[in-house]
Amino acid sequence: MNLQLMVYLLTAFGHETLEAHDGMEGIERARREKPDLILLDIHMPRMDGYEAARLLREDSECCRLPIVAVTALAMVGDREKILASGFSGYIAKPIDPEIFPAQIQGYLGAAHPASARPPGQSQPEGLPARALSRKKFAVVLFVDNTQTNIDLLRSTLEPSGYEVVAALSAKEGLDLAQRTKPDLIVSDVHMPQQDGYEFMRMVQADPKLSKIPFVFLSSSVWSTREQEHALTQGARKFISRPIEPQMLLEQLKDCIPKRTD
Repeated sequence: MNLQLMVYLLTAFGHETLEAHDGMEGIERARREKPDLILLDIHMPRMDGYEAARLLREDSECCRLPIVAVTALAMVGDREKILASGFSGYIAKPIDPEIFPAQIQGYLGAAHPASARPPGQSQPEGLPARALSRKKFAVVLFVDNTQTNIDLLRSTLEPSGYEVVAALSAKEGLDLAQRTKPDLIVSDVHMPQQDGYEFMRMVQADPKLSKIPFVFLSSSVWSTREQEHALTQGARKFISRPIEPQMLLEQLKDCIPKRTD
């Protein structure tokens, strides 16, 4: 889950990512690909992060690469041990999507600028003028009972000028929709108590919300039959995860009505 979140955030901010799932695989990829930055977990199978960092520092081709520990360690002396083991620094888990891109940029430096706007920084050129207003380019309501999925969607849409409001349940989502009048509603399918289909019916039954485009975004539904069923029930689109951030942006943009203001 941490790997998925980091890849999503880094990709959304214009970086190319390479993945490895243990220390030995990471060392082999680093030697082969020569990345600009290595993010390294401490507790991994086959070889822990300390040993991987030591071997990278002893490698003539990798010894100068910045290596950042990504760790949940919180014991007294952990920071000193990490820095003494050859790491350039560390980022604490759980990852905070609001500050993670800026943390990474700090290790990369000005030579490798991110292509999207980290939260809290000034608006880059090229985004719609409405992105500077309160409602930005468009307001998207996202309903999902998993906070990580909400963080992933927010980190993908907000750098492109969207405002994301989120709810963890259908009931909360309906209340938020009635208060914010979003331009687009995106919902998971399988949620406790009231699922995505029931949430969509609740939206359709409200005259003030019924014309808002409704999109399903799910990682648990893959059958074409169920996706077609969702469309016949009134969904504008059915998007399956995982999906590349740029592709997700394009899919959602197609569903948002063009404004006349």
